[in-house]
Amino acid sequence: MPWPLYLALKQLFPTGRRFSFFTFISILGVALGVTLLIVSISVMGGFGREIRNMIVNTQGEVQVRAFGLMNDPQAVMRAVKDVKGVVASTPFAEGVVLLQYENKPAFPAIQGVDMERVEGVVPLAKYVQPAGAFDQLDDDRVILSTQLARTLGVRLGDKVSVYSPLLLEKLKADEILIPRELEVCGIFEIGHQQLDSSVVIVTLRAMQELYGLGRAVHGVNVKIADGADPDRVAREINRVLPVDGVARSWMDANEEFLFVLQLEKNMIFFLLLFIIVVAAFSVASSLLIAVVRKTREIGLLGALGASPRQVAACFCYQGVIIGVGGTLLGLVLGFTVVHFRNEMVAGFTRLTGSEEALARFYQFSQLPAHLAFGDLVLIVGSAITVSTLAGLLPAWRAAKLKPVEALRAE
Repeated sequence: MPWPLYLALKQLFPTGRRFSFFTFISILGVALGVTLLIVSISVMGGFGREIRNMIVNTQGEVQVRAFGLMNDPQAVMRAVKDVKGVVASTPFAEGVVLLQYENKPAFPAIQGVDMERVEGVVPLAKYVQPAGAFDQLDDDRVILSTQLARTLGVRLGDKVSVYSPLLLEKLKADEILIPRELEVCGIFEIGHQQLDSSVVIVTLRAMQELYGLGRAVHGVNVKIADGADPDRVAREINRVLPVDGVARSWMDANEEFLFVLQLEKNMIFFLLLFIIVVAAFSVASSLLIAVVRKTREIGLLGALGASPRQVAACFCYQGVIIGVGGTLLGLVLGFTVVHFRNEMVAGFTRLTGSEEALARFYQFSQLPAHLAFGDLVLIVGSAITVSTLAGLLPAWRAAKLKPVEALRAE
């Protein structure tokens, strides 16, 4: 072991003492900063991943939309099938309807799905309760989101009345269109409060009848192979698209929202990094005091033949050791908090009487968490780098001391 490293360890962890108060406070300061970064970036990453899964599981990785109605969806799917990276595709139609049950109205979004193809693109069946209810969906049945069903007081087997914009068009032409009576065969819950409170699912044929689309649809959802680039696949589809329309990846379609989410994540990282910077300043000031107190010892090292670089290395090593120790402790604390995040949030909301605040304002039933490897490397690297830099000023100060003058110091 190099003697500057040995001396650095001895100064941080003196022999005969359980721990050094300076070392403990310095490591704890760095650890708290790393903990906050781990928790904050994990939660922001969790929100981003949940949003990504929500979009992909309801729309597919790529969505093709016509500028008007897509009158020949089969031709579009045949063209899309030949694009490299495409696994499956399914047509869809969507809109807004008036849903009524026992004089209770609601205005949910409605989506018509092709029962023969939809499961190959978007896994809706796994969100539907009871198990197997999705396979029972036909032209006379409907699946409601969980919050919508609760608001209307609807149960499985009940029938709801569906009024579409086509009804208004018929009234303008002095025609009468009877509202569609559909039986509720299932309830679905994705985990996102907005979708779980305002969406209904019907068959594509039922949707076409409700909106008077004939055989037309509004677009085609596309599933791509694992590892394929959604933007590249979307560009390839646009080259072969046989109708006036555009293919957009889920990232392109939600570009502005994802940009805001990434901006918030970067700002949180930048702001919380100042906690580590503040801890680094305390480390630097403590090491500077140590340089002043150990001036004669530093002079003695120089008199014994130690070079200025070796003397400086002794204090640089202390900054590195504090950074590594604080980072490791921060990782343990951070991942522990992330693991028990939902229990901690639940306890806090119970104490404050705001159990539904998370779902109401953040649109998720539970607090998600996901830490990308790149973010972890950035956090660890930043903490160790800042702590190492904190030792440079004391190291430079110690290296500048001349042995003769240092030994005369009182």
